[in-house]
Amino acid sequence: MKQLISAALCAGLFATQPGIIYAAEDDPIITATPVPEHSAYYSQAADTDSIKGWPTGPSIEGQSAVLMDAVTDTVLYSKNADEKLYPASITKIMTALLACENLDMNDTITMSQEAAYGIESGSSSIYAETGEVFTVEQALMALMLESANEMALALAEKVSGSVKKFVELMNQRAEQLGCHNTHFNNPNGLHDEKHYTTANDMMKIAKAAWYNPLYRKFVTTQVYEVPPTNMQPETRYFLNHHKMMAGQSYAYDGVLGGKTGYTTNAGNTLVTYAKRGNMVLVAVVLNSTNGAFPDTASLLDYGFDNFEKVDMNVDLNPVPARYLPSEKYLLKSTDDICPFYYIRHVYVTVPTGTDVSTLEKKQKVLPNSVGPKRIKSKYYLDGHMVGYGMQYEKEILSDLLSGISF
Repeated sequence: MKQLISAALCAGLFATQPGIIYAAEDDPIITATPVPEHSAYYSQAADTDSIKGWPTGPSIEGQSAVLMDAVTDTVLYSKNADEKLYPASITKIMTALLACENLDMNDTITMSQEAAYGIESGSSSIYAETGEVFTVEQALMALMLESANEMALALAEKVSGSVKKFVELMNQRAEQLGCHNTHFNNPNGLHDEKHYTTANDMMKIAKAAWYNPLYRKFVTTQVYEVPPTNMQPETRYFLNHHKMMAGQSYAYDGVLGGKTGYTTNAGNTLVTYAKRGNMVLVAVVLNSTNGAFPDTASLLDYGFDNFEKVDMNVDLNPVPARYLPSEKYLLKSTDDICPFYYIRHVYVTVPTGTDVSTLEKKQKVLPNSVGPKRIKSKYYLDGHMVGYGMQYEKEILSDLLSGISF
């Protein structure tokens, strides 16, 4: 049996409960006292500072960062957002998303020799043994709470049959999400020169994952208990290592969860989800220090203190669009004009006090060779997109309303 390591920091939480508590080896490095010297990136201004009427962003230690409203897709803060950097364990957000999209949470995973012993010594692990059986849910909790690298390999094998095929799936999914500067080479984020992403791309992945209800369970859980398995007689306790969650050392009001990461080459990486009022913000920080928690707190303060989400009170009357003769044939329609309808409120996220009537609106019919079309309306402040709305053809309106809750 492999060595089982207890986390002394968290032992007090379970002083009265026998079991095993793990310390994630790739936990962010956090100093006991503030570091007096700033990183080389601290004084670098945010790219969003150039937007007219935009609040000046905070100084952060991280090399790259993005803060976005998850509902309106408004980027509130951006610095070096397209610079290719190493993600470390926030890679596991993509791994978890694919597992949630492809697996039954009640199904079981039996650890292969390659998964159990396929990671480098000293990296994050729950010390699962060859032949040990877990449910998919337990494996995902180990992945996201304890950053268990062997579980990333096990989940990859379960989804795709092999780690190599799963990595191909990761890159396909990234491309689908519009990630143009990302290449994954493993499912756990252990260092590889060919394994990289950007803050912008990671934001797209983090947002897509957040909109998967199954995924949200694995990043918002604080503590999870795994009963004895066929190979381990003791109960395992998994602890969420995102230290901005309630009750932890960097607790921040409104933080829902997220994923930490650290390697020597990547530095501290962090993805964080937070909600206050009607705003849900997502923060991504790459190559930072002190766990990236102070950086993330500064970004969230900036977002919640300087911006507001505003209902555009859109006109609910349909917007007409004219069909081409060929389109009428394909759509089996006899009408020349097709009405498009909004199916929900349209919001923008703007600096507090902004007169939204001055925003520029651009509309575009989204291409679709066969089938219903959509109109996308985007709103801009000084050329910066601050929100959007979608209008749908009447024929698919009832299907959308019956299949989606808002």
